[in-house]
Amino acid sequence: MTTVSSTLSVPQTGSVPRHIAIIMDGNGRWATRRLLPRTAGHMKGLETVRDTVKACAERGVAFLTVFAFSSENWRRPPEEVSFLMKLFRTTLEREVSKLHANGIRLKVVGDRNRFDARLQEMIDAAEALTAENKRLTLTICANYGGRWDIMQAFGKMRAQDPNAETFTEENLTPHLSMAYAPEPDLFIRTGGEMRISNFLLWQLAYTEMYFTDTFWPDFDATALDAAIASYRQRERRFGRTSEQLIEK
Repeated sequence: MTTVSSTLSVPQTGSVPRHIAIIMDGNGRWATRRLLPRTAGHMKGLETVRDTVKACAERGVAFLTVFAFSSENWRRPPEEVSFLMKLFRTTLEREVSKLHANGIRLKVVGDRNRFDARLQEMIDAAEALTAENKRLTLTICANYGGRWDIMQAFGKMRAQDPNAETFTEENLTPHLSMAYAPEPDLFIRTGGEMRISNFLLWQLAYTEMYFTDTFWPDFDATALDAAIASYRQRERRFGRTSEQLIEK
């Protein structure tokens, strides 16, 4: 499957989102409110990722994309960044075999150059092991930024045809980091903030947005169902009128 641009054609839609993208916000605040270190929130948030993958697979979602670490998160305190990198390695060690056993394909998108060699090797191995799995594709965005994604895609496009004077969306789209997936149907952000924070800037053009005050560690299957229920109430026109939808 490759991306179908929602600005060039009308994507397939259904009552269950094919692709859900999530900004998992609120781990630190969840911990602080419980007088715990921020790292405890990240640990609890990892449990929520595991539960959300299971819930999405059970509901027939084909793609789940989570924003684990943005290109701007390097600005956080060094000890927190170090913990998150360690948690990433530990998660790959412990979880990849379980994902594989359950038919989950794992993809990691973002600029990997800043990761140490061992982590890069682990990512490559995890992707290779799960590459043929079909039940659900879990994408982890790590050291990812939407502007980085567009710029790296433009660089690849330009290198492929350096003599071209003009380019189109069709030329750029195959080079985006998530060209293997449909554009998200539903975007969820937990934690009460209402912004997309440089996440999937190109891909979210016609995605339905859902914001909740629930901190990510408290986001359970019931909360996911509430987001999907909200999605089902949306009229997805993609530039058309309501009357045109009725005529179909």
